[in-house]
Amino acid sequence: MKNENQSVKKKNNGNPFKRAVIGFLGLVVAIGLLMAALVVYVDPFFHYHRPVSGFPYLVDNQLSQNPGMAAHMEYDSVILGSSMTVNFQTTWFQELMGLNTIKLSYSGAFPKDQANIMEIIFQSDNNRGENRIKKVFLGVDVITYSGGVAETKYPIPEYLYDDSYLNDIKYVLNKDVLLNYILRPLADPEPTDLSNVYASWWTEEYYSEEWVLHNYTSPEQSSEEADVEAYLAAVEKNLSANICPYIEANPETQFVIFFPPYSILFWNDVSKENLLDVTIEEYRYITERLNAYENVEVYFFPDQEEIICDLNNYADYTHYHPRYNRYMTECFADGSCLVTKEDSQGTGKGKTIDEYLKHMREIAEGFNYEELLSRK
Repeated sequence: MKNENQSVKKKNNGNPFKRAVIGFLGLVVAIGLLMAALVVYVDPFFHYHRPVSGFPYLVDNQLSQNPGMAAHMEYDSVILGSSMTVNFQTTWFQELMGLNTIKLSYSGAFPKDQANIMEIIFQSDNNRGENRIKKVFLGVDVITYSGGVAETKYPIPEYLYDDSYLNDIKYVLNKDVLLNYILRPLADPEPTDLSNVYASWWTEEYYSEEWVLHNYTSPEQSSEEADVEAYLAAVEKNLSANICPYIEANPETQFVIFFPPYSILFWNDVSKENLLDVTIEEYRYITERLNAYENVEVYFFPDQEEIICDLNNYADYTHYHPRYNRYMTECFADGSCLVTKEDSQGTGKGKTIDEYLKHMREIAEGFNYEELLSRK
């Protein structure tokens, strides 16, 4: 009887190693569940819900946080585009046009990047029922529109862009999300000002001719002639696949398309690479194609001679001072720099695309690049 009791006792005690493993696994599961619950509750990427009141959210990851903001923030207008748009402040759009605007920029954005985020924007609650997105301000960089139709600047985290919860484990059990977007903000609670989110890091001293020229290298003169028609064919495909479907599907939304003012050094590159005709015709094609829609306005800023020919307005060969983001916002509000439509009677503030491009070509072909580069 005694031996039987000892045998039962030993069986109940089990293998100590096995108990330790089970206990460890249980602890891991408990920690994982706690971590997942914390990530879902705070939701630093806004994947499931709007921000929790009082939490100091850090917003600095365009690829991961833009889709959640597009899906769950409240807004009636949107700023889209590349790093050319990061220095817009949404408060200007409220001040000048009465719009509750959100900025969803992607540095180096390709047309497919714009399509990815517009898909979420127009499926959000901001565009359902009586609500409609009022305006989309889309900055267009012509050099990206001749790339691949499905090409994005960076690989996107698909699990934050799709509707499946099955792959969300990459989000809810992500240690970087926990450490950098929940624990770090709690330790240093300075929430991101969403009105100026993603703003460039350059301070005033970087906006200078000396700094720009120091970091600029002029390309060698190309001997190859570019095939204009091949470039335009690629642009046509990108517009047809990534931009026009959203314009056509949302006739109540006004699309404000604008071309940013790159510095004169951009036009030096274009000229050296024998792409001046290509670039001019890309501007023409995009403008004429999009301006044909009733719900589209196009603004042309590249030929702003007093801006682009003064490198003290830039931090590198394309990125301009934030005061010109303010200037463009004022133009959107009052119609300055508008490209008139073919059937337009004229507002007195805009010109035809032919007039803008004629001036642009005169600047690009007549500028003394050698004298400017000699100051380097």
